[in-house]
Amino acid sequence: MSPDGTRAGPPSRPARLELLVRHGDEAYEVKNVPSAAAWVKMRPARVPAEQFELAEVTSRVDRARSFILKNTVTDRFLILSEPERFLWDRMDGRASIQDLATAYVLRYGAFDFDLIPALVRKLQRAQLLTLTPASRLRTAMGRHRDRRLLRAAEAALTALERINVSSRRVQPFFMRLYRWGGRLLFSPAALVACLALTGLGAAAAVRLWREVGDVAAGLGSHALAAAVAVKLGLLLTLAAHQAVHGLALVHYGRRVREFGFTFLHGIVPTFYVDITDIFMATRRARIVTAVSGTVVHLVLGSLFFLIAWRAPNGSLLQGFAAASGLLQWQSFLVALYPFWFIEMDGYHVLVDLLGVPTLKQDALGYVRARLTRAPVTATRREVALWLGYLGLSAVSVAAFVAFNVWLILTATA
Repeated sequence: MSPDGTRAGPPSRPARLELLVRHGDEAYEVKNVPSAAAWVKMRPARVPAEQFELAEVTSRVDRARSFILKNTVTDRFLILSEPERFLWDRMDGRASIQDLATAYVLRYGAFDFDLIPALVRKLQRAQLLTLTPASRLRTAMGRHRDRRLLRAAEAALTALERINVSSRRVQPFFMRLYRWGGRLLFSPAALVACLALTGLGAAAAVRLWREVGDVAAGLGSHALAAAVAVKLGLLLTLAAHQAVHGLALVHYGRRVREFGFTFLHGIVPTFYVDITDIFMATRRARIVTAVSGTVVHLVLGSLFFLIAWRAPNGSLLQGFAAASGLLQWQSFLVALYPFWFIEMDGYHVLVDLLGVPTLKQDALGYVRARLTRAPVTATRREVALWLGYLGLSAVSVAAFVAFNVWLILTATA
């Protein structure tokens, strides 16, 4: 049953895609990707313009538009609907599948979960589309497969990337969790408690800063154990972050399609939750779903600062709690602040509000075009938006790095 008392449908079947990935040497490799987490960040790239032709056909009965897409190399033809043409135009190798889904929702106000996978398969069978990994590191390594060390490193990353422990039958669990108290997280009382706890945590952080030398000494006396404990604690809180995203879906009557653990880009161990069903809800629901998970870090960071404040001065507990609190608050900032050149919760909120799902890709594409003196077709408002995003992101990253360097130097002085 859903929160409003209606009966939920059967769990959706996992989408398994065979991805035709083109390497720099024009060789092709077929990869079977069973999990949503593995492919939503892939970037579809249509073939060069000289390898296809597109013609519009209008029905004389209902005046509906369709399009004939021809592969000029193989002489294969496809018929595209108007929504498929909308997605095809955006498959330029810069927008991820998640970006395409967001653009589709903003354009048509609804989303068909099978549309993009089916279109990708259709275009790949016609040899009109390839997929590139989202990770720039993986892309750079792919250009140098002739080097044995890089081939070994890419093979190791690919092996880690295939590690995926997940389930697509988690909706009943999240519904029970919601009934057993999860609904309270979305109440006005929870908001008041969060604000109060944040204030107390900030006061504790200020007091700890006055004794930063003792705090750092407690952490430094058991540096290895403290570092491992802090990292493991952060990993567990990432699971809580994703779980709250899932609870938000249940709160708005939507379905949690998948929950699991994987290695992001084959490097970063993380938990994930498939929240694509929130596309069918309102913009307010999408924003609340995105923000709710990040608040986990704000609350936990405040609790850690309070624990550190009450712990004995110079103890390992105090150092661990203070370091964890700082890391949690930084995670909150990184996840919610949109100007980092990375696509996290805050970025998705920003592009949803602006209605520009490919903001980062468009901004970087504009700079690339200016550096190569390629022609650019854009309005002054678009250029101002792109430059504003890039400028704020550059300043934000520089300030974040400078703050952490200053913090380390101050703590070790």
